[in-house]
Amino acid sequence: MSENYSKYSSPLSERYASKEMQYIFSQDKKFRTWRKLWIALAESEMELGLNITQEQIDELKANAEDINYDVAKEREKLVRHDVMSHVYAYGTQCPKAKGIIHLGATSCYVGDNTDIIIMTEALKLVRTKLINVINELSKFADKYKDLPTLAFTHFQPAQPTTVGKRATLWLMELKLDLDDLNYMIDSMVLLGSKGTTGTQASFLELFEGDHEKVKKLEEKIAQKMGYKACIPVSGQTYSRKIDTRVLNVLAGIAASAHKFSNDIRLLQHLKEIEEPFEKNQIGSSAMAYKRNPMRSERIASLANYVMVTALNPAMVSSTQWFERTLDDSANKRLSVPESFLAIDGILDLYLNVVDGLVVYDKVITKRLMSELPFMATENIMMDAVKAGGDRQELHERIRELSMEAGKNVKEKGLDNNLLDLIAEDEMFNLSKEDLMKTMDPTKYVGRSPEQVTEFLRDVIAPILEEHKDELGLTAEINV
Repeated sequence: MSENYSKYSSPLSERYASKEMQYIFSQDKKFRTWRKLWIALAESEMELGLNITQEQIDELKANAEDINYDVAKEREKLVRHDVMSHVYAYGTQCPKAKGIIHLGATSCYVGDNTDIIIMTEALKLVRTKLINVINELSKFADKYKDLPTLAFTHFQPAQPTTVGKRATLWLMELKLDLDDLNYMIDSMVLLGSKGTTGTQASFLELFEGDHEKVKKLEEKIAQKMGYKACIPVSGQTYSRKIDTRVLNVLAGIAASAHKFSNDIRLLQHLKEIEEPFEKNQIGSSAMAYKRNPMRSERIASLANYVMVTALNPAMVSSTQWFERTLDDSANKRLSVPESFLAIDGILDLYLNVVDGLVVYDKVITKRLMSELPFMATENIMMDAVKAGGDRQELHERIRELSMEAGKNVKEKGLDNNLLDLIAEDEMFNLSKEDLMKTMDPTKYVGRSPEQVTEFLRDVIAPILEEHKDELGLTAEINV
C-alpha cells in the first residue's frame, strides 16, 4: 500500500487550503525564520558592542537558506529538543559563528517570535483574499443594484429590495471583518528578547548591566525583522491572548461567510440565484437532476470549524500559569494553523462562488409579482382615498380582501387574485387597469439602487483603491 494512503492526512491540506497558506505554516518556513531571527540577534548584539565579528555574521547569512535538516533530525533524536538541535545543525555549517548562535536567548526567542511572524504573514494573505472577495462582490452588487427582488424578514415575504442591495449586506459584514483584520495586523509586535521569565536578566548580564543596550537590542531586532516594536512586557512567552485575538478575527470572517452561504443556499432552493455548477459536476449519486449548492455547504461546514476552534486559544490563555506553562503547545500547534488553513479554504470558495453566481431574473420577478399585490395595498388605499373613499373603511375592507386572496393562494392553490377582488369592489372605485399601474416593482424598493451606488462609491471603492495591487486573484477549487 502506498504511504500516502496508509496514514492520516489533513483534509485542510489535501482538499481545502491553498499552497501559499500551507507554506506559511510549513516546517521549512518555520526553520528559515528561526535562522533569520538568530542572525538579527547576533547582528544586533554585535552592533551594541558584544564580541561578535562581521565575519561570523557573514557566515551565518551565507548558510541561512541551506538548512541541513538531516543533521537537526539526528541531533533531536539524541537531545529531544528541537531548538537546540537546530542551533547545533546551524553551528556545524558555521564553525566560526557556532559559539554565538542563540546567545543569551531562550527557546521562545525563536519559537514565539516566529509564531508572531507567521501569523502576521498569514493574516496578510487572508486580507488579500478577503479584499478580492469584496471586489468581486462589489461588481455583483453594482450589476444588480436595480433588479427588484422579494425581501424576506423571518423568511416571510416583506417589502421588496434589489438583488444588488442584498449583496451589500454581505459586503458590509466583510468590511467590518476587514476593519478588525487591519487592526490586528497593525497590532502585531514581536516578543523580542525577553529571556526565561521575561525579565531580560540574561541580556542584562551580557551587556554588563547596561539597561539602555538591552532595550536597544529589542528595537534593533524588531527593525531587522520588519516590525515596529516588541511587546513591552511578557513572561517567557508573549501573552496567549494574542492568539485568541487573531483567531477571533478569523472566526468573524467565518461567520460572515457562513451567513452568505446560508443565503445562497436558500436562494438556490427558490431557484432565484445559484452557485456555479460545472459541466460534468454530479449533484447526487441517486438523483441525476439535482444541482446541490455544494460549495456554499462547504463554506458553512468549514466556517463552523473555524468558529469553534477560536475557543481553543481562549481556554489556553486563561489557564497559563504565571510566567509560562507548556500546556499551550500541543493545542496551539493545532488550533492556530488549522484555523488559518480553514479560513483560507473558505475565502477561496467564497471568491469562486461569487465569481460564478447565476441570477435567474425571470424567476425573481415572477415570485416578486406574486406577492406584490399585498405590498401595494397601502398605495392602492391612498389612490382610493384620492378618489373619494374613507381611509378607515378602506383599510378594513382591504384587510378582508387580503385575507380572502391569501386563503385562495394557501388553501386552494390559486394565483393571487387580490387585484381582481379590489377591482370588483365598488368601495375602491378603481379599475383593474388603474390597479396595474401600482404593480411597478421599482416603486417599492425605496433607495436600494441609490444605497448601493453610495455604499460602493464611498465605502468600498477607497478600500479597493488602497489595495489595487492585490486585486486579480482567482480561486482554484480542488474538489
